[in-house]
Amino acid sequence: MTDNVSVETKAPWRDPGLDAETRADALIAAMTLREKIAQLFGVWVGASDEGAEVAPFQHDMEEPVALDDLLPYGLGQLTRPFGTAPVDPALGALSLLRTQSRIAEANRFGIPALAHEECLAGFATWGATAYPVPLSWGATFNPALIREMAAAIGRDLRSVGVHQGLAPVLDVVRDARWGRVEETIGEDPYLVGTIATAYVQGLESAGVIATLKHFAGYSASRAGRNLAPVGMGARERADIILPPFEMAVRESGVRSVMHAYTDTDGIPSAADEALLTGLLRDTWGFTGTVVADYFGIAFLKTLHGVAATFGEAAGAALGAGVDVELPTVKTFGEPLLNAVAAGRVDEALVDRAVRRVLVQKAQLGLLDPDWSPVPEALTGPDGGAGDKAGALRGTIHLDTDTNRALARRVAEQAVVLLHNDGTLPLDRSAPPRRIALIGPNAEAPTAVLGCYAFPVHVGGQHPEFPLGIELPTLREALAAEFPGSEIVVAAGASVDGTDTGGFAESAELARGADIVVAALGDRAGLFGRGTSGEGCDAESLALPGVQQQLLDTLLDTGSPVVVTLLAGRPYALGRAATESAAVVQSFFPGEEGTTAIASVLSGRTAPAGRLPVSVPRHAGAQPSTYLAARLGHSSEVSSIDPTPAFGFGHGLTYTTFEWTDLGVDSDVAATDGEFRLACTVRNTGTREGTELVQLYLHDPVASVVQPLQRLIGYVRLDLAVGQAARIHATIPADVASFTGREGRRIVEPGELELRFSASSTDPRLTARATLTGPVREVDHHRRLHAEFKVVPHTAP
Repeated sequence: MTDNVSVETKAPWRDPGLDAETRADALIAAMTLREKIAQLFGVWVGASDEGAEVAPFQHDMEEPVALDDLLPYGLGQLTRPFGTAPVDPALGALSLLRTQSRIAEANRFGIPALAHEECLAGFATWGATAYPVPLSWGATFNPALIREMAAAIGRDLRSVGVHQGLAPVLDVVRDARWGRVEETIGEDPYLVGTIATAYVQGLESAGVIATLKHFAGYSASRAGRNLAPVGMGARERADIILPPFEMAVRESGVRSVMHAYTDTDGIPSAADEALLTGLLRDTWGFTGTVVADYFGIAFLKTLHGVAATFGEAAGAALGAGVDVELPTVKTFGEPLLNAVAAGRVDEALVDRAVRRVLVQKAQLGLLDPDWSPVPEALTGPDGGAGDKAGALRGTIHLDTDTNRALARRVAEQAVVLLHNDGTLPLDRSAPPRRIALIGPNAEAPTAVLGCYAFPVHVGGQHPEFPLGIELPTLREALAAEFPGSEIVVAAGASVDGTDTGGFAESAELARGADIVVAALGDRAGLFGRGTSGEGCDAESLALPGVQQQLLDTLLDTGSPVVVTLLAGRPYALGRAATESAAVVQSFFPGEEGTTAIASVLSGRTAPAGRLPVSVPRHAGAQPSTYLAARLGHSSEVSSIDPTPAFGFGHGLTYTTFEWTDLGVDSDVAATDGEFRLACTVRNTGTREGTELVQLYLHDPVASVVQPLQRLIGYVRLDLAVGQAARIHATIPADVASFTGREGRRIVEPGELELRFSASSTDPRLTARATLTGPVREVDHHRRLHAEFKVVPHTAP
């Protein structure tokens, strides 16, 4: 690019030889107040499918934005240039290129904007790979695989000029009725932390800024209602909600955090200085940017009622530690400018925030003298980019064979076999003569997608555009998997309708089939347009609509019924949990999801997923997770039994495993020491398979009430027939820490149980251990993980 003529090319902020902080400070010293504030907000734009410059997107919650009036002062961010409307990726990249050139040329320092996109289940743009949703990531219990997936997503984002991805979600499920359960990784903070940290590492490895969200407590809203108040206490927040964020900040290299919408005990997260500055920065040492959840700063006035004006809202958020207003300018524009000019907001807070923003832009190369707006995907052999839109259309592919193969691996490892009476796997060499595929998700291409997948999130509003990716239906996947079988299909009912008129036909097809595959679950959507997704909260955990009645009708036929679930949350299945031939659970498994399910049904792929959330036995026994204290479990003094049908961590395989030879090298340790345990796991079945060794801690007596058990580590074992492995675990006393009566994290002396388990409801080997010595206070430098060493083992 050509520097703005009014800027010296030798200015210190242009010097890549200086550190980012020095460059940012030099630039701030040269900027006016308005120029500094301009770096603190984004503008929501939409790329052009003709390759023209992006245009402001007029969201119905905001007034129109005059981009021409803003650009002379600079611009902090561009919001979702690819993810606002369907656009060919190459033309979107050209559109963004032209806009970035315009932004840099319009302001006197030549600073481009930082572009961000959603990437919750893949790059949320037309034609990009739709990976499984985060709840499926959790079901894999495989951080290395999720790191690989995130790196692929990051490379696609970076290739077209995107700098920041708004993922992952680290909210821990507290009530499965919440519509955004599909966006979470699970109900256990350790699982959430390890998987989310891996995702961040993958995205950041591609040079893309990852964004932790929603900080903090969004998922703990009362009654599972979206954006409802949060009623949890300080201990639940400290021991359940915050640990995944702490782990990611400490271990992942994450560079951005997004505040939550909610208020906790009357304090909105966007105005919580103790959270966003005291804990996040001063205690944990986070140095990146804090960005607003969309419209979240304005909500301090319009929803929370803690600010009388937008200027007050801006000051409260800025003072708390929010650096960037998204998705578009509302409070950080004229309201903030006027508040600073009137002395109601200290300009030093503006300087603090803009320094963080400019440091990141320097780190991204956006202040370098040789910065170019041309993204990698549009760079030709001569280092330039074509500007003929017609020639560019269709030249960038974001759903490659490599991506699809990776999406398939994630989906296959995320499929959970909940129940099996021996019917599965179906024999491909002697397949069923007739398969009755019945249910509302039998022939729905988008049944595999969550609400933030582009074809659902945006594409549904543009029916004139094709989906942009191949989405095999379950019928098509079964036909490919069992070419020798006749497949008859009936919807039976809609996902959430009340019409039972299709039951009779469904029952007739079921009675005439060798096997029935029930295709049930959710339809993803936004704000009530689906049964799962943002703003699609559930009154109970019964299957939506009349699906349970349809399922019971199929069971009544006497034909073996294999229940397949394409869903965004766990549902109670009634009698099907025990009376069906099998239950196969998937959580919106992405574009390769139906292929993965079909391969598990046939046994071509061995089931390897485990539940990241408990499956309830009763539809109304919520909220409950396996992390309940003793009083949260079943008792004789309540008529509601929250015992799950299938517990956290549960998942069957097509083989058997034997767990033996518990070894305890040290069962007594000081409160600053560690325990060492070992066990052997052998595949005693007739085919290879995956076993997940889960390590739980039970603290029978503590100074404050504890959950009956909690996950402190896990390791996946892929074992051939007859193969065994010896698992050695080193467990630091630090992982037994919790928040004590005085609000400080402590390790207490006393007896513990350490359980090698196949799930939260299936302990296999239990070691008793004792911590000795004084109560020990620990902080954010404590050890977070048990360490595992897996050694191939041969029995004597």
